[in-house]
Amino acid sequence: MRSPLTNPFQPGSDVVPDVWAGRIEQLSDWHDVLRPRRHAGLYETGRTILGEPGTGKSSLVRRIARDAAEAGDWVTPQVRMPSGADPLKLVASAVLRLADKAGLAGSTRKGVLDLLARVEQVAVTGFSVAVRGAEGPEPSTALFELLVELGQAAIRQDAVVLIHIDEVQNITDEAALSQLLIALGDALSHEVDVDLPGGVSVSRYLPIAVYLTGLPDFEDMAGARKGATFARRFRTVTLAALDEGDLLEALQPFVMAGWETADGDGGVGTVRMSPEAARAVVALCCGEPFLFQLAGQRAWNADTSPVVSEGDVVEGWRGAEGEASAHVERVLGRLPDREHEFVTAMAALAPSERTLTRIAEAMGMVSATQIGAVSRRLDTVRGIVDRGKPYTFRNRAVEAYLTTDWPRVG
Repeated sequence: MRSPLTNPFQPGSDVVPDVWAGRIEQLSDWHDVLRPRRHAGLYETGRTILGEPGTGKSSLVRRIARDAAEAGDWVTPQVRMPSGADPLKLVASAVLRLADKAGLAGSTRKGVLDLLARVEQVAVTGFSVAVRGAEGPEPSTALFELLVELGQAAIRQDAVVLIHIDEVQNITDEAALSQLLIALGDALSHEVDVDLPGGVSVSRYLPIAVYLTGLPDFEDMAGARKGATFARRFRTVTLAALDEGDLLEALQPFVMAGWETADGDGGVGTVRMSPEAARAVVALCCGEPFLFQLAGQRAWNADTSPVVSEGDVVEGWRGAEGEASAHVERVLGRLPDREHEFVTAMAALAPSERTLTRIAEAMGMVSATQIGAVSRRLDTVRGIVDRGKPYTFRNRAVEAYLTTDWPRVG
């Protein structure tokens, strides 16, 4: 009954785990705000979901995309940006697939066919080649115009277009990034006239929603370098650790009714989790979605009995300690030297002494103002600390790693 084949926990990026925890605010934003407003023709910004590795950015938007597709909306595949890739080329390819789904390739309008040909050229040759001396609109304009056509088709077919671009921090070419953001932003703010019953014509926005996901570094790239335009057209959310209550709620089906799974004989069985095991999973993962899935996966695989015990959690976690350490080390390893020095000095202080002044002293600074910008960035951009009185760690895994023997268990 309990085996790797029936395991409902899925650590790793880009998957929507069966055992979902938290992020209710972001899910509600799609279902209750973003989709209804874009569908109704009202303006709503795009969404930028940022966070350190393992916070579940891609999984969150893939779940939103799955929900959208199940509701009949037109959803791009996850457009992941490898380092050094041409963003216009990848996005153009994804939008062309949606255009084909919308039936634009069968249009009798020469302008639409010419536009499709131009975007196909961008999808094949990319931004740099398409810019040089090619006839027709520049790549960003061609992509924008195709999005307008796609949005109008979505209006006619009562659908919403959802575009998801992942690993956006890997777009290092400023010109290409600018073109991409302009094309997407212009599509979000574009208005078209539609005819209503009774001969009334009204102006509305296109039913297009855009999600950008990536590491916190992207805010500097798109915000500081591209100015206020990006900030007006995209709302940025930085994901932090999950609350213990969210994690316990996600495990409640295991504790109360049990989790239905194949029993190996063609039937369905039930696997339960003891309350103590659920609390152990929550304590060990420190609010990190990746570690939550990892702890659950290893506990499930630790035995074959129909009840996951606290002992299963501990035994499974021992085999995952290396992965847990590597997870936190990835977060710390990405920090610039001054930010890394800050969190190390903060961790060395007693919780009640973690004030900016004391942290500055521990770093050998003569004034707290010397590290004010560092502390703000660790709070608002990284989501690692909370600048309260005193300062606290928002990333509980980083705190545990720096102040205790975690992830080791006795």
